[in-house]
Amino acid sequence: MSEGATAAAATLAHLMRPGTLQLASLPPLSLYVHLPWCLAKCPYCDFNSHAVQNGVLPETRYLDALVADLDAALPLVWDRPVHTVFIGGGTPSLFTPEGIDRLLAAVRARLPLVPGAEVTLEANPGTFERERFRAFRGAGVTRLSVGVQSFDDTLLARIGRVHDAAQARAAVAEAAAAFDTFNIDLMYALPGQTLAQLHADLDAALALEPPHVSVYHLTLEPNTAFAVDPPALPGDDEASEMLDAITARLGAGGFERYEVSAYARPGHRCRHNLNYWQFGDYLGIGAGAHGKLSFPHRVVRQVRWREPARYMEEALAGRAISNQHEVARHDLPFEFMLNQLRLAEGFELARFAERTGLPLSAIAAALAEGERRGLLERGHEAGREIVRPTARGFDFLSDVQALFLPSTRASRS
Repeated sequence: MSEGATAAAATLAHLMRPGTLQLASLPPLSLYVHLPWCLAKCPYCDFNSHAVQNGVLPETRYLDALVADLDAALPLVWDRPVHTVFIGGGTPSLFTPEGIDRLLAAVRARLPLVPGAEVTLEANPGTFERERFRAFRGAGVTRLSVGVQSFDDTLLARIGRVHDAAQARAAVAEAAAAFDTFNIDLMYALPGQTLAQLHADLDAALALEPPHVSVYHLTLEPNTAFAVDPPALPGDDEASEMLDAITARLGAGGFERYEVSAYARPGHRCRHNLNYWQFGDYLGIGAGAHGKLSFPHRVVRQVRWREPARYMEEALAGRAISNQHEVARHDLPFEFMLNQLRLAEGFELARFAERTGLPLSAIAAALAEGERRGLLERGHEAGREIVRPTARGFDFLSDVQALFLPSTRASRS
């Protein structure tokens, strides 16, 4: 057993000790793999992504580090079936199809993937080459997520994207030819964007007939180029009008808004993201990757070393995890609701106890307050009690989630 696996086995023994939670069963497990390099860093991006230096990508060494990271983590997830794999970034499509094939072969050799497991790869049109997407499909990827953001050349330039509209259309067409299901990422409330430009973006997206669309509001995040030199963005009222237009247009086009930012045709929901939102487990490997793992008496969060060079050094030495902590009992209700309430259909109330190990009394007062304020509603479907955000609650989701913060709950108890 490697040094890393030995350390993980010792960690597992520690995590399996008795505790205050009682999880009757463990939730579904997913795998997230982070590939942190991009052609260029977008000025709005606060993800752990890094521009490729001098055109050199350390693909082989990084893949070696990922495999070492996975080997060391195996005792923590031993024999648990993996339902989905998501390869995110950065721009994972910078890696060669041969590299992705090696990565997925290593995953399959170490983890039991369920039959028909969803395997998603993020791709950007700026890294698009004809037949490259088909090669990713041949490597074992089953779903592509294409970061289009806009089909307007002027808007793309304003947000620092390295591709143009023609490349975006070609990449989406190639994704449609190579994959049975795929996603388009769009952004709205871009610098100087008008409602007419948004409708043009929606026209272009719908014409390509994607089965899934993810839509994100551009926000100014700390530690980004836009935070230092902020562009003029549409106001809140205009952005709200844009979101209403998105939801109406996509709804008329056969899409269901099943999550705050996700719209899908029937049968094309992202299963990996659904596992996040349903407070499932996920092992995260790669530079800066986060993970959540459940054990019979506790829920644990892990974070890998963030800087790629440091991550590779530590992972190859069996020390990929930079820090981990047990989620405190009083934080679990908020963490659960931060995810579950993003889903329009809500959740089965019994899932709260199953996924947190806490009694329903831990959230009773907050649920009642949410109902009183018209933000939450409860009902019964097929003998199950369901909690979901109302239409108003969906529009003011952060207010609903805040009801479950430890300080807020304590003030009502």
